[in-house]
Amino acid sequence: DVNEKERTSAPKPSTHFVDRELPVLKKTNIDPTRRYLYLQVLGGRAFLEHLQEPEPLPGQICSTFTLCLHFRNQRFRSKPVPCACEPDFQDGFLLEIHKDSLGDGSKMVDATTMLSICDPVHMVLIKTDTFGETTLVASYFLEWRSVLAAENGITNVAVELLGVGTESKVSVGVLNIRLEMYPQLNKTLSSEITSTQFTLERQKTAEKERLFLVYAKQWWREYLQIRPTHNARLVKIFAQDENGVNRPVCSYVRPLRAGRLLDTPRQAARFVSVLGHERAAVIGGGSGKQEQWCTLLAFLCRNKGDCEDHANLLCSLLLGFGLEAFVCVGTKAKGVPHTWVMTCGSDGTITFWESLTGHRYIHRPINPDDPPLIEQPKPLYPYRTIGCIFNHQKFFGNCQPSDAVEVCVFDLHDESKWKPMSGEAIKSVCPPGATSSVPPFPPLCASTIDAAVTSNEIELQLRVLVSEHRKDLGLSTVWDDQLSYMLSPALAAYELERTTGVSAGNEEFQDAVRRAVPDGHTFKGFPIHFVHRNARRAFATCLRSPFCEEIICCRGDQVRLAVRVRVFTYPESACAVWIMFACKYRSVL
Repeated sequence: DVNEKERTSAPKPSTHFVDRELPVLKKTNIDPTRRYLYLQVLGGRAFLEHLQEPEPLPGQICSTFTLCLHFRNQRFRSKPVPCACEPDFQDGFLLEIHKDSLGDGSKMVDATTMLSICDPVHMVLIKTDTFGETTLVASYFLEWRSVLAAENGITNVAVELLGVGTESKVSVGVLNIRLEMYPQLNKTLSSEITSTQFTLERQKTAEKERLFLVYAKQWWREYLQIRPTHNARLVKIFAQDENGVNRPVCSYVRPLRAGRLLDTPRQAARFVSVLGHERAAVIGGGSGKQEQWCTLLAFLCRNKGDCEDHANLLCSLLLGFGLEAFVCVGTKAKGVPHTWVMTCGSDGTITFWESLTGHRYIHRPINPDDPPLIEQPKPLYPYRTIGCIFNHQKFFGNCQPSDAVEVCVFDLHDESKWKPMSGEAIKSVCPPGATSSVPPFPPLCASTIDAAVTSNEIELQLRVLVSEHRKDLGLSTVWDDQLSYMLSPALAAYELERTTGVSAGNEEFQDAVRRAVPDGHTFKGFPIHFVHRNARRAFATCLRSPFCEEIICCRGDQVRLAVRVRVFTYPESACAVWIMFACKYRSVL
């Protein structure tokens, strides 16, 4: 066992968040034959946006910072600390150097071996406001190997965090980080050796990226020579990440296995669809869309992202399940750029997966040379044009005469329809043959949300909100607990249908309602679905629906109200929240 060292820092004024008890030495089980990196975050400074942050009163909820880390298949999360100019991070993380990786895990690695491990520690800083809304503040790749040349194996680093998106050149604050090897190294390296290694890696990476750029330009010139109109097609070879770094689109996707957290491709699609959808913020007017394809860690820790983030994650999960999956880049109605996912069945069936909803569509191309029918059936999917498709190994530009999805033929072996990129070129800039500039994928984490407790909390809050709303209208409220409980099977059936496409158990629900509503009485029910857990926000949305408002504000004889909430948890902090409001009353003719 290793005792985590107590940190010495001036205690900040206490809020309800920082529970300063007597210092307790935390115990961590350590394998003495393994090598660890002990990373401590010892406070932050110069978070100038929070210079005027008022001290939260005791018991008052305040905005918080949380630091999320990923290193070699291990994930860590700091305790939330109140946002401040000098946030009081005091956390230690024990990172195993040889976790689930190649190499002899049972052997104690020496400094020279560790110098060749170029995986950085990816750190993502998230701000959570008082309503539970998250913002991505910074995303940073920490080069930890400087500790290999530090005297007595300890080094202190001041990490300057830069903003994201349009603010990727602006400093947001500094974190004080202390790195220590455990057990101590018998022999440290000289700083010349480490700096030479870093320089060589940077040169190698830069050269691979330069060669890929030369190849991509040549490929694009050839693509334009096929047809000048190709210039207007959405063929995306590079995309900017949250730090404003241009990376090949193929590097945003790779096979991702969810362990025991997801059982089927359709369940994976449901999980991705309940992660929040939010466009990257644009400064200034106009309808321009700020491009920001997030690294997977940033997307998961924020619990929301744009359609590209959803499509990249869904494609990665489907590849993990052994399907042939691609991300499609094209447009929806009115020429709005969009990305979605496509799978190619071994029998040639093409299926589109909408990553924002979990819906699936079979694609059957229309032959433009066929005599037009009186009424051509409109495709069910919302996609209009397609410019290119890609995954972690392949990239194809659409070179069919029309880029309309409905006439597209997905014969990827026919180079007159799809212009491929060289697999070797893609491999040179994408894992596993890739360079240190492409961040490794983090594993998914199990949900930390207690579904039963959360369902109860939201339900009780909604009961209070309904009663208050009715009181304002001069109406009393009588709750029917049995009727509320009877709504559960309906909510379970709705979620099952969203996940599998199969509807089940509706007959029993209908029968129970008939038995619970006596002759001469009327029953009304209204189900609604959210991907957040804010009861007040959900209630405000429900009131905007005339059907739901009619139930909540129901007047009449022997009015009984019911509400049932069912939270379905998915990996990370994703969840589907189903709410059903119902009422029964005596019909007076």
